[in-house]
Amino acid sequence: MSPSEPPPVLRPVLPSGPSRYAVLVPVKPPAFAKSRLAAVGDDARRTLVVAFAIDTVSAVLESGAVSGVLAVTDDHVLAAGLSDAGAFVIPDAITDDLNGSLRQAALEAQRRWPDSGVAALCADLPALRSADLERVMSAAPADRMSFVADADGVGTTTVLAPSIDLFAPRFGPESRKAHLESGAAEIELGDVPTLRHDVDTPADLVAALKLGVGGRTALAAAGLSL
Repeated sequence: MSPSEPPPVLRPVLPSGPSRYAVLVPVKPPAFAKSRLAAVGDDARRTLVVAFAIDTVSAVLESGAVSGVLAVTDDHVLAAGLSDAGAFVIPDAITDDLNGSLRQAALEAQRRWPDSGVAALCADLPALRSADLERVMSAAPADRMSFVADADGVGTTTVLAPSIDLFAPRFGPESRKAHLESGAAEIELGDVPTLRHDVDTPADLVAALKLGVGGRTALAAAGLSL
């Protein structure tokens, strides 16, 4: 470099996030999950709970950015179905505290996939497309926890952390607000509708069917009066 040339500009190299994530999927036992779907009938409600979870897990496992899925449930029949779908299954260690259960499950995920980030995903995303999940994982910051709000902008469907040390989910009532107050970054992408659309009510299910659901949910919803 000649004396007349300006010195090169040194720009900081921003750390990149993890290339892959271990995904935790907590699932309530079908016996009492999704009470707001009671209008479709108890048998149909139970069948839908299982279908949602299996379709969600199946879509997650189609992503190349996922190291593996660790499902958390105490229902042995559901556990068998999730295992057949390709998930590893562990019992719910803290049944009355979802966030505590997820933190406990994250320790097991770290043991199985030590080089992966940690993500937690709702089990009621039957329209999920793996491409939407990959977009969010690519957009997640490398220095703090992040999340995706639900379609209503009140709850949360997904939480991601680059390491277990930063994984502190706050699922529950008004969880979007709780995550923001915790310092987590909201991932706001306009083209990931299937990751934002969880199903709690018959109207939610109708909307999910319009997006296009997985095979198990399509079969379970066939013939229902919605």
